[in-house]
Amino acid sequence: MARERILIIEDEEDIMALVHYNLVKAGFDVECAMTGEEGVQKARKAPPHLILLDLMLPAMDGLAVCRLLRKQAETEAVPVIMLTAKGEEEDVVAGLELGANDYVTKPFSPKVLIARIRAALRNRRQGTDPDEDLLLGELRISPGRREVLVAGEPVHLTDTEFRVLHFLASRPGWVYTRYQIVNAVRGEGHIVTERAVDVQVAGLRRKLGACGHYVDTVRGVGYRFQVAP
Repeated sequence: MARERILIIEDEEDIMALVHYNLVKAGFDVECAMTGEEGVQKARKAPPHLILLDLMLPAMDGLAVCRLLRKQAETEAVPVIMLTAKGEEEDVVAGLELGANDYVTKPFSPKVLIARIRAALRNRRQGTDPDEDLLLGELRISPGRREVLVAGEPVHLTDTEFRVLHFLASRPGWVYTRYQIVNAVRGEGHIVTERAVDVQVAGLRRKLGACGHYVDTVRGVGYRFQVAP
């Protein structure tokens, strides 16, 4: 089986060298780009399985790169994990809303980074059938029956609560902003605002009981579905 290929777009040589070493050691093929322009060109020429994208790039920054990647047919579905510095919450939110899948804050643990990469690649390989039951820890979500069970016991959710839960649980580990959640669950006759998302999440946690902590707050960004090990 061919090894999965990662493209690193990072202008700091020491960080690039560290990430490159650890990814090769973990069994990935790795390609590097020092600028946003170079990264976009390499991604279009030979689309990788995943892109690690630094936000603070010279000339064309990471947000501009992400915007271009999502507009091009060759790269629109390639998972993107952003590498960010502390204090860049607004940029993280902007990147996620442009289509990035996750982010890792510098300084980071190589083990954590590799775990995030493998989770994103696993989600890409598996995909999600919208009508397929999701079994996550003690939680079962059945979209076709509009049913949620915790440890075999039914949980009664409103339609909007169900939509929010199913959206988050369909991509466990991925971070979503409130704006993304609103766009995903909004439907005819369903008025959902960014502030209302917090209310829906609070209701979900209460009703899910022992599984309520699966809906994890990402401070300053939004929410993700995270099953505790």
